[in-house]
Amino acid sequence: MLRLPKKTMFALDAVLDVAYNARPDPVQSKDITARQKIPPRYLEQAMQQLVRAGILKGVRGPRGGYTLARERRRITVADIVRVISSDDEPEEDTGSDLGHKVVRPLWNEIQLEIVDRLSEITLEDLCRRAESAKVPKAASNTRDFTI
Repeated sequence: MLRLPKKTMFALDAVLDVAYNARPDPVQSKDITARQKIPPRYLEQAMQQLVRAGILKGVRGPRGGYTLARERRRITVADIVRVISSDDEPEEDTGSDLGHKVVRPLWNEIQLEIVDRLSEITLEDLCRRAESAKVPKAASNTRDFTI
């Protein structure tokens, strides 16, 4: 069975968490790791890649965190997958003629079809699915005052 790499799944979970739990304040990394059970070592690296790619905005400071850089209807699953998989190691140039001339081209065609399909799915679509599945949103922890 085909599977997305763990790093890509964590990045999708994290960006969807930011989109789904959008509120006036940025979503903090510690909240994402707690809700999505993503190891911090995976999360920070992926979030920085997504900030550089213009999918997320990083906000510094004690109340800092991440927000979407664009409307959630303008970010597709393929956008996220492309960013995270861009640093995958290149495929080794080993194998037979059958592998190079038949299997790899077939595999590349299938990957392109998958990316085309993922390009049709936005974060807005995923948020609607989460709402339909009655996934609870994070409680708003905004304070009206500080002492």
